[in-house]
Amino acid sequence: MSRYRTIGLFALTVAVTTFSVPAQESSAVDSDTDSASDGPFQFGIGITLGVTSFENDDGEIETFQLLGLRPEFSYGKVGLGLDLPLHYRFTGGDGDEFDVRDEDWVPDGDRSFLDVYLPKFRFIRYGSEEDDLSARFGGFSTATLGSGFIMNSYSNELFLPNRRIFGGVVSVDGDAFGAPYVGFKAIAGNMAVWDVFGARAYVRPLVTTDVPVLSGLQIGSSIVVDRAPFFHLTQDPFSPYSDDYEGTNPPPLDAPSEDVVVWGLDLRQPILDSEQISLDLLGDMAFQEQRRGGMGGFTGRLAGFLLYGGQLRITDDNFVPQYFNYSYDLRRNERYAIYDKQLAVPGGVGWLGRLGVAVFDDDLVFDTNVSGSFNPQPGSYPELRSTLTLEEGLIPAFSGFSFQGSYTKFDLRRWDDLTDAENAVIGARFNIRSGAVSISLLYDLTYDPYNPDDPWVVTSGLESTISF
Repeated sequence: MSRYRTIGLFALTVAVTTFSVPAQESSAVDSDTDSASDGPFQFGIGITLGVTSFENDDGEIETFQLLGLRPEFSYGKVGLGLDLPLHYRFTGGDGDEFDVRDEDWVPDGDRSFLDVYLPKFRFIRYGSEEDDLSARFGGFSTATLGSGFIMNSYSNELFLPNRRIFGGVVSVDGDAFGAPYVGFKAIAGNMAVWDVFGARAYVRPLVTTDVPVLSGLQIGSSIVVDRAPFFHLTQDPFSPYSDDYEGTNPPPLDAPSEDVVVWGLDLRQPILDSEQISLDLLGDMAFQEQRRGGMGGFTGRLAGFLLYGGQLRITDDNFVPQYFNYSYDLRRNERYAIYDKQLAVPGGVGWLGRLGVAVFDDDLVFDTNVSGSFNPQPGSYPELRSTLTLEEGLIPAFSGFSFQGSYTKFDLRRWDDLTDAENAVIGARFNIRSGAVSISLLYDLTYDPYNPDDPWVVTSGLESTISF
């Protein structure tokens, strides 16, 4: 029954989307960058064909064929993109039984109507990050408030392609309204459940003066809340907090009894600002319940291509710097155990270092951040995050080739741990484009400590897209 309902919902959505736009007004759209060609109104559609693997509730890998539609609309600075997937396969002894992956379209006990259908909006945007006024709803790979001492590079895309999450980022610079003294930024991780959300307001008290250097001073205040610290664990069938869990072991950590609330004050002072060299000084003070943490540091670019940064941190016991970071959705329970004092993590003096390169007009960027404590203990061992991005056109012989890759490693205790996939998250996406046709290969490897039989969760897929 649910199989036919799934097909019907998919067909209805496709029909409404496809025939609601006059054909004579359509033109090509770049589906990967969600940017339309010039013109007052633009419409385009991408047809995606491919193969994707998923892990089922029994820990087994299932492979489905993919037929997807990705229509996009734009009008000036406003853009809308949909993601309408149909994962299917033929099963049975004769291979003639048509099976559709219900999770794409049918709500169940763990996922509400909003959980399922909000992510069908791949993006809704106004403007771009460089504008004084911008908004983007859907998925985002990195979101930071201020200098990142509370929220740094937070992403709601860690569960793709199994689960797409609908969140939002809104930025307002007072210059857009003739008020250059103030600004605001708000972030929501999942607008279907409103679990992680936060905001930062800032002032630039000397921006209209001629005071050297100090005219760029920025003072801000941030707050971030998580109303459901174990939300994603309830979606993992191997987690003791999932309704599908069949194990007998008790949960290793107590379930959350309260919200997580982190707030603080920050300061940013640009010192140098040119194409060849830039330098900003940073300062932060943050609070997690009655616990405090402070940071002083710097960040910038040297010789036009060298990315650098450093921080010195002083924290109370059980204070977690960058509480909402790039890996937060994968390690919420461990963060909460420290926040709730279920695990004792001593405070003290910590550090962060950043080093990277950005060359060829930033078409090739390699960036690495490492953070830890001068007195490492369980819960405060160093973490590493490296990313590599190669844009189209950089390699002349393969002008349509691009690549995005990341490597995140937790609990670094020895040099050998750098090459050990345990407690690591690895992601890669290879793209080849020729005209209107693009081919993408996706690969993700995540370590799941709740599945003792096979903790390696591999998600991969091959997609080919034709854009009109």
